[in-house]
Amino acid sequence: MVQAAAAAALSHRARNTVILDLRGLASFTDFFVICSGISDTQIEGISNAILEELEDKWNVRPWHREGDREADWILLDYIDFVVHVLLDERRDYYNLERLWAEAPTIDVPDIEGTEYDEYGEAYDALADEVLDDDDDFDGLVADDFDKEVYSDSD
Repeated sequence: MVQAAAAAALSHRARNTVILDLRGLASFTDFFVICSGISDTQIEGISNAILEELEDKWNVRPWHREGDREADWILLDYIDFVVHVLLDERRDYYNLERLWAEAPTIDVPDIEGTEYDEYGEAYDALADEVLDDDDDFDGLVADDFDKEVYSDSD
């Protein structure tokens, strides 16, 4: 179920998604799913995707939820695991991975069309698709979310 939550986050372009195994380190939960986004709208979308996935396919709702619209950190507590969806700036500031550095990581499931760059950030492989030679553009690359950057073929 924790991997399903991570996959749901990735399906909404969550950045740097990690799963920390806290068993043996903490008594309040077994796992953390930590991911981030670039706007409050995106982190709300990511958290809603996780909520829907776990309710629809696993028939489970969070025991507790913190953070709502225009929040920079949304927490979904499913007792056995806790999901943290943060703005990039908040994630850098609180650095949960450093606080739980002793926790081993669990592989994050790969979803179709998602690849990882050299920094471990997910990106959409389809966004890097090269256009036909007849087009005026050399390639199409997704920059963050909805921005598209075009480069001339000259």
